Amino acid sequence: MKDTRHLGVYGVIVKEGNVLLVKKSRGAYTGKYDLPGGSIEHGEKPVETLKREIMEETGMIVQSYKILEANSAVVDWDNPYINEREHMHHIGIIYEVNVLEGKIKTDADGLDSLGAVWYPLNKIKKEDVSPLTYDALKLKELI
Repeated sequence: MKDTRHLGVYGVIVKEGNVLLVKKSRGAYTGKYDLPGGSIEHGEKPVETLKREIMEETGMIVQSYKILEANSAVVDWDNPYINEREHMHHIGIIYEVNVLEGKIKTDADGLDSLGAVWYPLNKIKKEDVSPLTYDALKLKELI
């Protein structure tokens, strides 16, 4: 089993009893819902990553933000790209985010999202979302 690390920046966006999530098309959380966000590019500040990733995955523009937490989870999964089981330490910098009003992007981004959805908070189940998503929503006492 290969040990790996993934560092990402993610946004918790809540509106009218719903949270904005993306459905994952690949990676350790394939088929699950995740907070919009992703990897920091070389030389990019975490807030720049937050704004870029939210725009890419949801089509929404970040209006304001504040850091919520830094958290991590360890996930074992079969990585088809390297044909090996991976023991991934997923580290996330999580922000509370307000976005400008607009229509979400519901189509795939061509990378790892199958599209964004306003997911009802009262329907969230631990097995349907990534560990960092579940933990962030619990911390905010939204579920």
